[in-house]
Parts: sequence; C-alpha cells; structure tokens
Amino acid sequence: MKRLRRIARWLLMPIAKNRTFFVTMYILGVLCAVLTLPETRSAKLYDNLFLELFVDIYFVCVVLAIFPRHIRSWIRMLLYAVLYAVAIVDVYCFWKFGSTLNPTMLLLVSETDSREAGEFLQTYLSSDVLFSPLFWIFLLMLLHLAWKSRHTILRFLDPRQGLLIRGKLRRFAVRLRQQRIDVLGGMLVLVLLVFGIIDSWQNKRQMTRMMTAPTIGNVEHLLTEKDHAEFYLPIYRLAFSVYSNMLAAKQIDRCIIAAERAKVDSCSYRSPNIVFIIGESYSKAHSQLYGYRLKTAPHQLLLEDKGLLTSFTDVVSGWNLTSFVFKLFLSMYVIGDKGEWCDYPLFPELFRKAGYKVTFMTNQFLPKAQEAVYDFSGGFFLNDPTLNKAQFDTRNTELHRYDDGLLNDYDNFLKKGTINLKGHNLIIFHLIGQHVSYRTRYPSDRQVFKADDYKEARPELGPRARQMIADYDNAVLYNDSIVDQIVQRFENENAIVIYMPDHGEEIYEPGRHFIGRNHSSAVDWPLAHYEFEVPFWIYCSHSYAVKHPEVFKMIKDAKDKRFMTDALPHLMVWLAGIHTKDYRAKFNILSPDYDELRPRILKNSVDYDKLREAAMKKQ
Repeated sequence: MKRLRRIARWLLMPIAKNRTFFVTMYILGVLCAVLTLPETRSAKLYDNLFLELFVDIYFVCVVLAIFPRHIRSWIRMLLYAVLYAVAIVDVYCFWKFGSTLNPTMLLLVSETDSREAGEFLQTYLSSDVLFSPLFWIFLLMLLHLAWKSRHTILRFLDPRQGLLIRGKLRRFAVRLRQQRIDVLGGMLVLVLLVFGIIDSWQNKRQMTRMMTAPTIGNVEHLLTEKDHAEFYLPIYRLAFSVYSNMLAAKQIDRCIIAAERAKVDSCSYRSPNIVFIIGESYSKAHSQLYGYRLKTAPHQLLLEDKGLLTSFTDVVSGWNLTSFVFKLFLSMYVIGDKGEWCDYPLFPELFRKAGYKVTFMTNQFLPKAQEAVYDFSGGFFLNDPTLNKAQFDTRNTELHRYDDGLLNDYDNFLKKGTINLKGHNLIIFHLIGQHVSYRTRYPSDRQVFKADDYKEARPELGPRARQMIADYDNAVLYNDSIVDQIVQRFENENAIVIYMPDHGEEIYEPGRHFIGRNHSSAVDWPLAHYEFEVPFWIYCSHSYAVKHPEVFKMIKDAKDKRFMTDALPHLMVWLAGIHTKDYRAKFNILSPDYDELRPRILKNSVDYDKLREAAMKKQ
C-alpha cells in the first residue's frame, strides 16, 4: 500500500507543485476553444480537446517541477504572460476578423510599420473589447490574480482571519492525505494520462510532421490529409504560423536570387498584347467545349465556331492543388528539372525585363486576415514586396464577391491610362471561377440549371447531390460569360488570349460519389481523368490572326498535342519573342523542337499517359 501511495504522490507531484498553473491554463485552453468556435451548425469542438489538453498541461507541469521552487516561479510567470497574451490576440482576431491566428495574419503584422500599428490600435481597440468574447479571458485573469493575492488580501482585510483560513486549509489537506485521497487522485491522473496519450498520439504525430515539413507546399499537402494536425490551442497556432512564414521566407530568398540572375538578351515583341486568364477548379467533363451535354460554355463554343478560338484536347495539370500549380506554371522550372520551382525565374519577371508592362488582377491571392494556408501557400511569393515589384507593374487591391469585379478593375485601369494597349502588355486575370462553395460563385439572377435537370440523366443521385451539380454548372456558365467579356475587350486589338484553369474538379461523377478533390497520394485513372485533365484554349483576335498567320497556323496544328501546364512559361516567353537562356524550345508546344513524348508526371508520382493507356486497354 505504501508503494502504491508513493507512486500516486509521484504522479500527483507535477500538479501539486503547479496547481494554480494547471487549473488556470486548463480553463484558458477550454475557453479559447469555445470562444473561437464558428457560429455554424456544423461547428464543433475538437474531439479530443479535454483529454489532450490535460496531457499537454500535465507534461508542462512535469518540466516545471524539475526546476527549483524560486526558478519555477519565474518560469511560470513568463508562461502566464505568453499564454494569456497569445490567447487574447487569438480570440481578438477571431472576434474582429473571423479567423484565429494564421500564417497570413502573422505576415501582415510583420509588414506593418509603427504608424500603421498606431492607426490599427486607434481603430480597433475600444471600450467594446470589454464586452466582447475577451471578457471571459479578462475575468479568468482577474480571478487568477485574486487567487494568487489571496493571502495579501486576507491579511489586509483581517490578519487574524487570514491566519485562521490558512490553518484550516492546511488541516484539510492533511485530512485528505490521511483518507488516502491522494491514491485515488493518482489513479485518476494515471487513467487520464493513458487514455489521453493514446487518443492524442495521432494528432501529436501529425503536428510533428507539419512542424518539420521542408517546404510550405509540403505543409499544405499534409493539411489535405483526412487526419491532419489540429492546432487546437492559440500557442500552437502561433508556432505553426511562425514556422510557415519561416518556410515561405526561405523560398522567397531563393526566388529573389533567381530573379536577380535572370537576363533577357533581346525581345522581338512577337505578340504585343498577351492576355492570360487563369481559371479555378474547372472540370473538363463539365465544359460544353469538350462535349458536355449541357450548354455551360456557349460563348466559348461560338468563338471556336468562328475559328478564332482553338481548344486543345490533351492537356493536364501536374497537381490538383492550386498553390502547387501556380508555382509550376509561373516558374521557368518544369517537373524533372534540378532544384525546385523557386530556383528558376518567374516568367512575369522576364516579361518586365523585356519591356512588357505586366498587370496582375487576382480575385484570390490578396493577403487577408481570413486567408487559409492554401491561399497563403499559393500567394506568398506573389505578395512579397520585392517579388511583387519584380513581376508586376500594376495590381488590383481588392477582392470581389464575383469575378465581374475584375472586369471593373481592368476598365478602371484602362480609363486612367494605367494600361495602354498601344504598348506591349502582359495582362493576367486570376479568377475565383468555380472554387468550392459553387453556389456562391455566381449571382442568384444568373441561375439557369436546377436539380430537376439532372433527374433523368442521374437517377441514382438524391436531390441534394443533383442541386450541387446544378450549382457547379451554373458557376461554369457564369465563368463562360466572364471569359467572353474579357475576350471582347481585346477582340479589336492585336492580342492573343490564353485560358487555363489550375486543375479539374469532381462533382458526383458517374461511379464516384464525391465532390471537390481527392488528395490521396495514390492517383488512379478516374482521379487523373477528372481532377488533372483541364480545358485549355488559345484565342487570337482577327487582327492578330491576320498579322501573325504563322503563329495562328502553329496553334491550329498543335491543338491535339500532349501538353502539361508546367511548361506554359516557355510558350508564353516564345509568344512574346523574348530571347533568354531560361527558355527551352522542347517545352514550347508551338515549337518544331517540342518534346511531345516527355513524361507527364502527376503529383511527382505517376505517369498520366501510362494510366490512360492502361485504362483504355481495360475497356
């Protein structure tokens, strides 16, 4: 029995030596989880919150118990200051900006100067903070302070009463030990630790993977896994944000070195105005241009019928993640090259050095407080001040609910003379397209397709699934109208327009009860077919086709060639007539030296053409 009590006291010792710390920090952790819970029906607390929080704080107490008492007190004070401060910032950000601490928020803070910081404090720090969710943290801090000062308060109020209460507390503690409550307490701690460690092991393993990932892209890819890490405490979210920014900074440094080394020998300005439209989450299987049964792309089909738009039939993306694809089709790097994408110049940098005016209008990659890691990963190198200056002359400054907002941005630039179509221009439109939440990607008065339109063709699906398909097809149709309006703005100019989405999408495809993208590491043929095949077309204005008949013919001749979008920069550089050592003709689909048979590797793991060939043999 004595041995059992000794073990029990040993288990209780970390908590006993740090009892106030243990209780207050546990309450703080639970408070933060509750106060940052989104107000949606599906929102719920982290499943393992209570057990994992117990384990985490217990092990902190174990470490604290190692130190002598006077040193332990100072360490606890430091931890109180840090943990309370981070919790306040985290809950405040959620209250004011709808997001807890994230990498973009930390990046925005790092780029804020003292004047901007002062303006922020004047704007956002007001008396209503006391009546916000932060009230509960302030109340906990006040009660904590009162408890720590209880002896001083009692002595001040009534010295004798204070001594009496302290004596009663000591006698109560002795009585508990005599009744062997410590044994029960030790057993309870042991049970909680065993179950807590078992239940927390997977999350801690995933957190370790995330915090040791070599690149921000790897971090993003880990987040696509079903059981990805849950950074359920403010201090964990801060650590993750710091680490993500460190990874991004390393790649930014390499990008800057590559930009400085990039050289343009000469430029013929073969295409005076090049327009590049980047779509989002566009399923080739839902494009009327590629045989879809519903009229989702009537404007593009009309342009193709006129002979000015050429749709390419065999194009794939190397990844089904936006940020990965962005890095690939902006960098002169192609899959299989030595090094990484950030070791090669970005093609907008070459355009600027060649004398083109580069305009970038995005409806996704502008830094914002609510930005997810996916957008941070895709846009950090576009928003870095040095790289932004190296790539772009002009950018929009606001995101829009719908993509027609980018048309207004362009028209305003044109009116102000910021864009002059008589010069040499590379104009990039980055649409939000059909990016998740399909219902929100088009105005309500632009709804054409309804759930009942799919009842006969897809009888196996329920009303909700059919409505999801209808929402997606409506978004595709709206996207068609936006793309058409962009084309109209250049139809009377000496201009060429390239359209390419980042990746495909699945929307309850036949035999696959799934929407969005499957980020499994194993890429099979259905996954490759629906998520990696993308629409791709080139439009030439009548003026361009007349002035550049050889280019127009090359485009027509190349429409059925195999192509992967990581090689796009080499096509773009050639269309501009830019001569640089970074250009390689074997990756330019319009070049007679184009290597059509190069392997098209998806997710650095599987050959798309071998998958397709195997699937065709089974048919």
